[in-house]
Amino acid sequence: MKIDRIDLFHVAMPLIYPWRTAYGEDAAIHSVLCRLSCGSCFGWGETAPFAAPCYSPEWAGGAFAVARDWLAPALIGKTLRSGSQLQQELRLFKGNPFAKAAFDTAWWSLYCQHENLLLHEALGATRTEVAVGADFGVMDSTDDLLDAIAGAVDEKFPRIKLKFRPGWDLPMLQAVRTRFPEQVFHIDCNSGYQLQDAPLFQQVDEFNLAMIEQPLAYDDLLDHARLQNQIRTPVCLDESIISTDRTRQALELSSCRFVNIKPGRVGGLTNAIAIHDLCHAAGVPCWVGGMLESAVGSAHCAALAMLDNFTYPPDIFPSSRFYVNDLAAPPLELHRNAEGVPAVSAPTRLPEPIAARLKSLTIQTAVIQS
Repeated sequence: MKIDRIDLFHVAMPLIYPWRTAYGEDAAIHSVLCRLSCGSCFGWGETAPFAAPCYSPEWAGGAFAVARDWLAPALIGKTLRSGSQLQQELRLFKGNPFAKAAFDTAWWSLYCQHENLLLHEALGATRTEVAVGADFGVMDSTDDLLDAIAGAVDEKFPRIKLKFRPGWDLPMLQAVRTRFPEQVFHIDCNSGYQLQDAPLFQQVDEFNLAMIEQPLAYDDLLDHARLQNQIRTPVCLDESIISTDRTRQALELSSCRFVNIKPGRVGGLTNAIAIHDLCHAAGVPCWVGGMLESAVGSAHCAALAMLDNFTYPPDIFPSSRFYVNDLAAPPLELHRNAEGVPAVSAPTRLPEPIAARLKSLTIQTAVIQS
């Protein structure tokens, strides 16, 4: 498929409720959308590194600039037969996985349209449905959190993730576990702690959590290995996993017992599959995370989650959870599986932005043509 046009959009999508984590608060999700065209065929991709470089060193404005000035010119006019070839074309440019993910995810969408394939089948998945988890950020009060969790428990979500940061840590966790002694929980620290906080996580051991997600620095592997050796609760790496090489190193160091895979953070679906396969071979289970993308990016996450080694319920949310109106259609929706548990199906139609909404939410745009 020869790429003859690339459209890029930097958008800001207002949230219904601010998303609060260890690194701050977001009132809107900043995302970069990419449309790759080959003749009459096209595919949409999305990457959402957020407005500021707080989750990772990348941010949406920077990713847009890198995509416009360097990555798109490297791809325009090229005939791309695989995601691996696309990654090879971008290999000259160091790092910037979020920026590269915009093109990689768009390529997979274009490929599926060109070949008349369903995305999950193109990725190698055989499942068509997975149960999903519920997530809650830092809230105004513990009572608000407990009420929200009660709703998720009533809805039979199989696991619940809680944001965990200084000032919203052990007392919060104690209140949650006291109220819900049997529910499956894990905590997400978003790199908010240091190895010297190991005694805190030894106390967390007493709460019987499924895992502790990214407790230490966003780029660390060694201290996570040391921490994992000092606690019983499995460590899950998120921000630290940005490539297949970083994953291989984490597995060799025993830095974690779970791996979270987000297409944006690892450079796209091509790399996400490779990381999934590395973890599968090592006996380390994975799960799919998200960056509060529009339905464009969420559909890619849903398709990816159908692969075999994604054994822990993913972070895939209905569009209505965060947005009054999703940027794209069809919006992502959940249903109940045969056991009555909230689940997501593999997409049978990949969402596309609604023109009027895309225009109203776009901060900057660019067109690159051959």
